Amino acid sequence: MRISGYRIVILSVLVYSIVLLSVHARPVVLVLSNDDLNSGGDDNGVGESSDFDDFGESEPKSEEELDPGSWRPIFEPDDSTVQAASPQYYSGLRKILSAASEGNFRLMEEAVDEIEAASSAGDPHSQSIMGFVYGLGMMREKSKSKSFLHHNFASEGGNMQSKMALAFTYLRQDMHDKAVLLYAELAETAVNSFLISKDSPVVEPTRIHSGTEENKAALRKSRGEEDEDFQILEYQAQKGNPAAMYRIGLFYYFGLRGLRRDHTKALHWFKKAVEKGEPKSMELLGEIYARGAGVERNYTKALEWLTLAAKEGHFSAFNGIGYLYVKGYGVDKKNYTKAKEYFEKAADSEDPSGHYNLGVLYLKGIGVKRDVRQATKYFFVAANAGQPKAFYQLAKMFHTGVGLKKNLEMATSFYKLVAERGPWSSLSRWALEAYLKGDVGKSLILYSRMAEMGYEVAQSNAAWILDKYGERSMCMGVSGFCTDKERHERAHSLWWRASEQGNEHAALLIGDAYYYGRGTDRDFVRAAEAYMHAKSQSNAQAMFNLGYMHEHGQGLPFDLHLAKRYYDQALVSDAAAKLPVTLALASLWLRRNYADTVLVKFVDSLPEVYPKIETWIENVVFDEAAADVAQPLAPDVAHQHLAAFPR
Repeated sequence: MRISGYRIVILSVLVYSIVLLSVHARPVVLVLSNDDLNSGGDDNGVGESSDFDDFGESEPKSEEELDPGSWRPIFEPDDSTVQAASPQYYSGLRKILSAASEGNFRLMEEAVDEIEAASSAGDPHSQSIMGFVYGLGMMREKSKSKSFLHHNFASEGGNMQSKMALAFTYLRQDMHDKAVLLYAELAETAVNSFLISKDSPVVEPTRIHSGTEENKAALRKSRGEEDEDFQILEYQAQKGNPAAMYRIGLFYYFGLRGLRRDHTKALHWFKKAVEKGEPKSMELLGEIYARGAGVERNYTKALEWLTLAAKEGHFSAFNGIGYLYVKGYGVDKKNYTKAKEYFEKAADSEDPSGHYNLGVLYLKGIGVKRDVRQATKYFFVAANAGQPKAFYQLAKMFHTGVGLKKNLEMATSFYKLVAERGPWSSLSRWALEAYLKGDVGKSLILYSRMAEMGYEVAQSNAAWILDKYGERSMCMGVSGFCTDKERHERAHSLWWRASEQGNEHAALLIGDAYYYGRGTDRDFVRAAEAYMHAKSQSNAQAMFNLGYMHEHGQGLPFDLHLAKRYYDQALVSDAAAKLPVTLALASLWLRRNYADTVLVKFVDSLPEVYPKIETWIENVVFDEAAADVAQPLAPDVAHQHLAAFPR
C-alpha cells in the first residue's frame, strides 16, 4: 500500500503528527442506464468490424506477428523463433540495455549511433527506438517533434510500441478521434494474444514504491524462487499438499510472483495435484491442452479435464466446455444450444467469462436471436468483474455507436485498458526483475519505455527511481550521465504524466515541486492546480494543502472561509486527519480574531525561530524506533502545508 504522511508544526506549542493515507486509485464501477443504450438496437455488423472474432475460424498468429520488434528475444531468447527484425536493431538494443546496466555512457553513445544508422536505412523498429531516444533526451537533444516523427514512421512500419506511444500522445492532447483508431488496433492485437498466446492475459504491474518508501511487501512477493514464502510453499508441495501443488503450478504457468513462465513445471505440478483430487488443477490442465501450452494441443483431453473439474464443483470450467461446443473442438460437432447452456451455468456461478460469452452469442446471434441490448448488459457485468475482452466489446460499441451511444472518450479509455495487456506489457515484468536484481539502470530504461507508451505505473516507477537513486539511477542525458537539472526535469515530467492518469501521489508531488521550486520554477498557481487535481481524487492531504494556500493567499485568493471548508473536507475524507485539522482551525481562529497582531506574526515566524525543529522533535519528543518518520523536515517547511515528499 502506498502511503503519504501529514506534517505540520503550528501555534506556539509545537506539535508534530503523522497520519498515514492510502493513495490507491479508486476502483471504477460501470453502471448502465437506458440513456447509454442506443435506441437503434441493431448491431449493423458490429460483430464484423474487425478481424477479432471469439467464435470465428481465424488462424492464430505468432507473437512476432502480433508484436514486431518485440524485446522478448533479448530477455527470453528462443532459438525456434524466427526474428523478422534486423540484426542491427537487436545489436543496438542489447547495447543500450547493457550500457544502462553498467552505467557506460560511451557504450550508450555507440548503441544510439548504431540504432540511428539502422533507422536512417528505414528499419521501423530502430525508428521506434530513436523516437524513444529523442523523447527522453538520451545522447541526443530532447525533441518532441523528432520523437513524434520517428514514432510516426515506426508506426507506419508496424511497430506496436510506437503505436502505443503515439496513441498516448494523442490522448494527452484530447485528440480522441486519432487516439481511438490506434488504441482500437492495439486492443484488437491484445485480445488476439489472449486467444492464442501461451502467456497469461493477466497483467500484474507492481508499484516498486509506497509513497516515498520502497514497497517492500510487494517486492518481496516478486522474488520468485528466492522468496522464503515460495520455498515454504514448495516444501509443502513436495510433502504432498495438493493446494500447494496447485499454487506452484499456477505461479509457473502464468509467470507470477517473480517466476519465469515454465509450462513444463506447471504441467508437472498440476498433474501431481489432480492425483490428489484437486479440481482447480483439472481446469488448468484443460486450459493447457486446449492451448497446447507446453504439450501437443489435444481438444479431446481438454474436454475431459474440464468436465472433471466441473463435476468437482469448479463451475468456471463450464465456460471452457461451452467454448469447445461453440467451436466444435473435441466434440462430434458444433452445438450452440449446449454451448449456451454451459455458458449460462458458468454465468450462474458468477464467472465473468460466462457472462462475456453469452454477450458474444447475443451480439452475433449465435444459437439465439440477435439482441444487442442484452449483449451489452452481459458485457457490462463481465467488465465490472474485470474481464478484459468485455471492455474491448464495450469499446467497440462506444466507438461505433452500435448498442451504446457513440462516445469516443469512453471508447478510447476502454481500448487503452485492453491495449495495455498486449504482448508488449512483458516489459513491466522484465523491468521488475532487473530492479529486484539491483540493476537499477536497466530497470529505469524499461520503465521509461513503458512510461512513453502510457503505462501510469511505469511512469510512477521511473520517476521514483530517479528521485530515490539520484546519480545511482544511471540516468543518461544528452552528453553523458544526467545532470541534476536533467534528472529533476525528467522525474517531474513523469510524475506529471502519472498525475494526469489519476495518480494522486504523483499529483501531490507535482504540487510540491511547484510550491517549493524543485526541478522547476516556483509557481504557487500551478501548485494549487496540481493539489486541486489530487483533491479530485478525494485526497485529504491535498484538501489540507489547498486550505493552507487559501489561508495564506498563496496561488489562491486569500479566503479564510474557503480555507476552513477545505480543512473540514480533509477531516471528512480521512478521520485520521483530526489533529492537524484541529490545529489548522485554531490557526484560522487566530487569524480571524487577532489579524496583524504579534501573536499571528509569531506563529508565522516559527521556522526562523526554530530552524532545527525537526531534529528536536525526532530526538526529544519521539523515540526514533517508534516514530514513522520518512525524512527530516526542512526549516522552511515547518509553518507550511502538510506534505511528505522526497526532495
